[in-house]
Amino acid sequence: MRRLFPLPTETPAEPSSGEDREWGLDELADAYAYPDLPDLLAGPGRPAAAWLRANMVSSLDGAAHHDGRSQQLSSAADMRIFGVLRGLADAVVVGAETVRREGYRPARAREAFVARRAAQGRPPVAAIAVVSASLDLDFSLPLFTEPLVPTLVVTGAQAPADRLAAARRAGAEVVLAGEGAGVDPARVVAALAERGLTRLLSEGGPKLLGQFAAAGVLDELCLSLAPLIAAGDAERIVKGPALVEPERFTLFSVLEDAGFLFTSYRRKRQ
Repeated sequence: MRRLFPLPTETPAEPSSGEDREWGLDELADAYAYPDLPDLLAGPGRPAAAWLRANMVSSLDGAAHHDGRSQQLSSAADMRIFGVLRGLADAVVVGAETVRREGYRPARAREAFVARRAAQGRPPVAAIAVVSASLDLDFSLPLFTEPLVPTLVVTGAQAPADRLAAARRAGAEVVLAGEGAGVDPARVVAALAERGLTRLLSEGGPKLLGQFAAAGVLDELCLSLAPLIAAGDAERIVKGPALVEPERFTLFSVLEDAGFLFTSYRRKRQ
């Protein structure tokens, strides 16, 4: 792996990050560290101290998955970064459709991050926060019955009462982020931040990411570009209504490994 942007700096004591070599987890964690959260992040319905980052993979021709799953577009380096991003997050925010399609399981404690998180007074793993209006979820799955920290179910105040009860019986914690049956994407960020979960990581899917983009609460996109052509009719990484004006992001970082590009873009602010 090597850094392509920003241009690496070399010192006699440290190897250049532009050199093609295997990066350690601590080095990757430093590269993907969440920013200090300034007051400019404040906005209607959201506290200043929340940062929403998305992590997605795409083929060269824009496919977000192949044969229904993203794994076929991934690589060993992509999965390594995937693990690092989870290790840094307070909560992993994911849509119910992606939970069903990708067969989500509870987050695993990674030895490299347990001590780091404990020193910060944080639990050993990020909480998984599943966003769903209908709560059409199988609450007997390990995601709900065997997590190291309780899985969160994010829904609206008028979600089906029987499904709310089923979620709570399974051990999930219910987070309300909307007055009706649906979820207000901006309130998802605020509701999680109110629970002290301020380093947020969305792993999709495209519909949820489209809602976050439309609400103007997506702060950062970590996009892995796979050197593959998938063709077919797979979704793009963001699916939803067109924005009135495209929102501009600025390039923050580019890493390369075996032809994969691991990019990070941050929302440009006035």
